[in-house]
Parts: sequence; C-alpha cells; structure tokens
Amino acid sequence: MIIDLILLLILVICAIVAIQMRDLLSAIMLLTVYSLVMTLVWTRLNAVDVAFTEAAVGAGITTVLLIAALSRTQRGEEGDTKLPSSLRVSPRVGLVVVLLTGALLTFGTLDMPDYGDPNAPVNMHVAPYYIEASYHDTGVHNFVTAILASYRGYDTLGETTVIFTAGMGVILLLRRTNQRYKGRVDSGQKKDEREHY
Repeated sequence: MIIDLILLLILVICAIVAIQMRDLLSAIMLLTVYSLVMTLVWTRLNAVDVAFTEAAVGAGITTVLLIAALSRTQRGEEGDTKLPSSLRVSPRVGLVVVLLTGALLTFGTLDMPDYGDPNAPVNMHVAPYYIEASYHDTGVHNFVTAILASYRGYDTLGETTVIFTAGMGVILLLRRTNQRYKGRVDSGQKKDEREHY
C-alpha cells in the first residue's frame, strides 16, 4: 500500500513539473520517467501485458519520436507564450473543473467491488470462461496471448494501426521540415555565391 502511494506521488510530481518546464527536452525526459513509473504501477496491478506495452510505446517509441521532433525545432520556448485574453481562462475555473471531474470519477467507483474480490462479477463469470474455453476457442496455451490476439484481435489491430499512423505522420512531418530547411540552406548558399561573383 505504501509503495502504491509513493508511485502515485511520483506520478503527480512528474506531471506537474513537466507542465511547468520551459525546456522541452527536460519535459520529454520527465514524461519518460512518468511512463516508466506507470509501467511499475501496471506491474503492481498484475497487468504485465499493459506494463510491457507502456514501457515499449510510452517510454520507448514515444520518447524517440519526441526527441526526433525536437531535433528539428527549438529546445525551449521563446518570447511571450501567453494566450490572447479572449482565450484565457481563470485558474479558479480550471480548479473547479478538475475538482468536479475528480468527484464524479470517485462517485463512479463507489459501487465497484473491492480490488481482488473473488466474488466480483469479473471473477465469477468472465475469467472462468476464458480459463476454460480459451484453448478450445483459440488453440493458444497462454491466456493473455489468447485474449489480446484472438478475443480482442480487432482492438489490438486498431491500437497497432493508430501507433503506426502516428509514427508515419511524425516521419512525414520531419522529412518535410528537413526538406524545407535544406532548400533554405541551398538557396542561401547560391545567393552567397552570386554575391561573391
């Protein structure tokens, strides 16, 4: 229980500090730490498959893509980054929205069964079916693999498609930025050569 509270505290601190950072590389590193701590949280919840995905995608691929994007832009924010007055919202309004959302989410968990309760509906109906029928239905010995690759096959395919599309979008944006930069450098060099002659 204490370790869970410590992990939650680390997550909150990482999120707040990442939002406050003006150095984008430091913010990316903090979000990577956040993702790695979330990996520990998922492992503590016995969701090792989700923890593996979080480590690979959240801390791995996302960090690489963000650093690649950062290499084509500026490392920090410059100048006045405040929103126009028409778009600004009072911090009090934000606090009220966050508190109401938190209260609503907490209210939604009041009738949930206790964590790990063997008499919970998921343990009485869903889990026994997967345990008894997964090998017969899918031919796969591992329950997690059977659920992810067969029962939730379309969901897993959708997640993979989203990640692939996001990666391709970032690659295309980075290539376009690189070509523009290269074109500006080439035109600058030609201008210098003309001025030289």
